[in-house]
Amino acid sequence: MSFRQFGWCALAAGIATLGFQTVSSTTPTWAQTPMQPPATAPGAPPPWKQGMTVEQKDSPLHPNLPNMLGTPAKDIPLINAKLPPGFKIELWVGDLKEARSLTLGAKGTVFVGQRLHDGVFAIIDKGDHREVKQIAKGRPAPNGVAFSNGTLFVAERERIVRYDNIEDHLDNPPEPKVVIDGLPQQGGHFWKFMVMGPDGWLYFNQGSPANITMPNYLQATILRVNPDQHIMEVYARGVRNSVGMAFHPVTQQLWFTDNGRDWMGDDSPSDELNHATQKDQHFGFPFCHQGDTLDPEYGKYATCAEFVKPDVKLGPHVAALGMRFYTGGMFPADWKNNIIIAEQGSWNRTKKSGYKLTRVVLNDASEVVKSEPFLTGLLQGEDFWARVIDVQVLPDGSLLVSDDWNGAIYRISYQKT
Repeated sequence: MSFRQFGWCALAAGIATLGFQTVSSTTPTWAQTPMQPPATAPGAPPPWKQGMTVEQKDSPLHPNLPNMLGTPAKDIPLINAKLPPGFKIELWVGDLKEARSLTLGAKGTVFVGQRLHDGVFAIIDKGDHREVKQIAKGRPAPNGVAFSNGTLFVAERERIVRYDNIEDHLDNPPEPKVVIDGLPQQGGHFWKFMVMGPDGWLYFNQGSPANITMPNYLQATILRVNPDQHIMEVYARGVRNSVGMAFHPVTQQLWFTDNGRDWMGDDSPSDELNHATQKDQHFGFPFCHQGDTLDPEYGKYATCAEFVKPDVKLGPHVAALGMRFYTGGMFPADWKNNIIIAEQGSWNRTKKSGYKLTRVVLNDASEVVKSEPFLTGLLQGEDFWARVIDVQVLPDGSLLVSDDWNGAIYRISYQKT
């Protein structure tokens, strides 16, 4: 990839990494923050330990260990899942070992990415069963998947590739073509979520490299790339780690989840649901959390008034990930254009939170009316049996839900009672 193709973002990233800054009378205070050593510098703690206080150094809290082998489909306790009256959940496909981001092809193929494993799968609904084909393997963290005009785009750890005309070649996939390469190498929050925008650009996250640190120009952002011209630019800043985003069906504005930082206590800060009304807005990280709480370290460089506030505080440490607008016709009429969010669930909290689907109700002006639990029962006391990651509306109006803990995908349907 040439410098011209990559665009000026790479130059800006290098300048930010070196610590040079241009300050003018109109530069916001946060932009004048001194650069910090990289979070991955020799002797630095693991990314998830960044921000621990001296009192927390012996804390037993730590990220949940992954279930790399998944759970045999017959052993998934789906009977414990709870939904509102009229809704039904069933196993759609199992035994995937890991199931993360979802996207839907034009011919009905469901594509599934992985984060800790190295594969991308295509699932074909045969009515009485689902046929699973692995269309890519040996890929580094192919978590993000998006489909547009016959092409499957896959966001890997440090690049985005494309598989053209993929649904006609599921048994013999073409060699991937590189859309963009050379994304930041980092130890934390390297996995991508990706969607195709109404403008024909791919939008994806580049998370903070650690729990709480000063990111470089390309980190803690939502980026976008023109897949034909190979031009990349920053769309939104101050986004710690968004692993779910979608464009509103009417306003075409980008809505996204964002995971709050750790080690600020059981009840702070909250994960967020945000939306961008224009390019180049800043959503607070690492200076301000949940729109109203200054960071203990970086808060001295800014005020919360300088940043865009969240539309919804989703709760502390819930790990809000994939989200979609409900555009189907199966669910009740008042679900139209509501947001459904998958909350993977907490680790940095004494009493677990999340582990559910949340429904966010919007009015005709795209303003939030309320948020409420949708799918619950995945947490039994302090033990969880599933971790929901992403959601995808099918053409019949039902909803798919991926679960990376069991390596399964569920289908939620509705029938009026």
